[in-house]
Amino acid sequence: MAGYSGTPLWKKLGYKTGMSAYVDGAPKNYRSLLALPADVHVKWLTHPKSDIELVHLFATSASELKAKLKSYRTKIVSAGVIWVSWPKKSSEVRTDITEDTIRDVALPTGLVDIKVCAVDEVWSGLKLVIRKERRA
Repeated sequence: MAGYSGTPLWKKLGYKTGMSAYVDGAPKNYRSLLALPADVHVKWLTHPKSDIELVHLFATSASELKAKLKSYRTKIVSAGVIWVSWPKKSSEVRTDITEDTIRDVALPTGLVDIKVCAVDEVWSGLKLVIRKERRA
């Protein structure tokens, strides 16, 4: 369980049974960090496709973030979620991404941030959704 609350990571990120999810660049222990209960079954996609309900992108460079976020924005369902994770300053992982960098890239694409959470000791996450007025 990551972070400081008693809420399991899978619940903080919004995983639900039956949902389709694509994860890009995650640490090797991502699924063990999630600690999904046995009754929560996620359709893990090996390639991004259309109608994804949840994307979780782990990025360390702003250029990677810009390239991938625009693409994922077109692949999520209207009520879908994109989590963008970046290394915390305390992790000492080299990055040029901050929470503000993510907003600067996301807002022009019609995405807005609605939540932040700790994924683990290295990664923070920012939850992005399509603006209500742009949802189909």
